Amino acid sequence: MSYIRVPTWCPFKLQVYFNGHNILANELDKEEISYTMIDNAFDSISDFERAQEISDNIDVKKIHKRFDEIAKKYCPVYSDFGQVYHWSIMQVEYATDIVFKKQKYLQSIYSDLITTAIHTVKPENIVTFLGKKLDAKYQGEVGNNYNIRIQGSRIKHIMGKSSIKMYDKFGKILRVETTTNDVTFFKHYREVEHRDGSRTKKTAPLKKNIYSLSVLKDLFKASNKRYIEFISAIDNKDAGRKRLEKVSQSKKENDRNYKGFNFFNQTDLSIMLSVLKGQFNIFGFRNADIRKLIPLLNPGQVSRLFKRLKVHGLIKKVGKTYKYYITKLGKEVVLTAQKLKETVLIPALNY
Repeated sequence: MSYIRVPTWCPFKLQVYFNGHNILANELDKEEISYTMIDNAFDSISDFERAQEISDNIDVKKIHKRFDEIAKKYCPVYSDFGQVYHWSIMQVEYATDIVFKKQKYLQSIYSDLITTAIHTVKPENIVTFLGKKLDAKYQGEVGNNYNIRIQGSRIKHIMGKSSIKMYDKFGKILRVETTTNDVTFFKHYREVEHRDGSRTKKTAPLKKNIYSLSVLKDLFKASNKRYIEFISAIDNKDAGRKRLEKVSQSKKENDRNYKGFNFFNQTDLSIMLSVLKGQFNIFGFRNADIRKLIPLLNPGQVSRLFKRLKVHGLIKKVGKTYKYYITKLGKEVVLTAQKLKETVLIPALNY
């Protein structure tokens, strides 16, 4: 599935759209790996692991060569000027599909996934999904957008010209997709040439040429993975009860009791929503970070809070450092805490 837009005036800027699913389909055909597709989605592949491996290693040089062939065929006049095309990225997206064997399996959880995402995904979460740090100086748009379409419902989390969205395709495939209209929004470690001709290696915005596709693939794949980990915490009620019981009951360690967390206690709820903020998901947090969010607590109180959270399995310490990260259980708890606050506590106070 592709198209090419050919202008009839100088400088003959060609616009090419192509879908990576079709490139993958061609490669699967070459290796005689059977598959079925619905529109631009694979609903079955006989060897998913090999398909993912092929997808991860699509050769950008081949794409470049193919683009040059397209230019020569559909716009041969450019060669009369003794020029070559420099291919840049205008818009790019990377999708991660979770395929369910039957529609009823996805439909049984999809409405809960959408509802919980609407209530629990905050700006700091969106920033984290996209691999960024929350910056008070950022002036762009950050928020959620929910749409009901003919094909189904979709939720989109936006940060400037980039976004991550979730929707179902044909009631059978759950798709998480990261998109950007400005690749320079993302950064990576690369060689940078300065105006004086010197070169250094540092973290810098991606270049707009098509060879940034390889880096974008890794960045977007990680973005989708973080989002999937977030929504995977939304589980069935029985599992939720077990986790609630695990967190709310007192625990004993080294002959000392550590009380559980009460979701209906304002102090406990504030602690969980502060310590387990999305902005700490990638970069972790320290004692000083929490004191900025809860200034009434002194360093000793925060240290005891960390111990309590650690004993209950909500956070983990990194080696011999003073940095902590949220555990999988911690992510599940913050979802529960946020959903409880938005869908139960706040509506109840309206009466």
